[in-house]
Amino acid sequence: QVRLVESGGGLVHPGGSLRLSCTASGSPFSMYSIGWYRQAPGKERELVAGILTGSITTYEDSVNGRFTISRDGVKNTVYLQMNSLKPEDTAAYLCNDRRSKGKGDYWGQGTKVTVSS
Repeated sequence: QVRLVESGGGLVHPGGSLRLSCTASGSPFSMYSIGWYRQAPGKERELVAGILTGSITTYEDSVNGRFTISRDGVKNTVYLQMNSLKPEDTAAYLCNDRRSKGKGDYWGQGTKVTVSS
């Protein structure tokens, strides 16, 4: 069983930065798929950034160039560095660890990001 705990959310002004962290316990992070998702009120959950097969990064178009996903194997933590934040980035951000062949799909509880002046 994998337990994921996110942290780092908060209130930030437009143009500001935040770094989200997701720490896993119970197992090392998946080498199949790791992702940061977000869900704004009234909207569907969407993939913001991911690491596939251990090293391939992918980003949603609206955050490409502003957000960076990374992992620290020693700390068993995945980060999402968010720069040049916009009000439309406001959402709950959730960490996901997905194993291959349907062996597991784990979610954290989420951390809230609010971008407002």
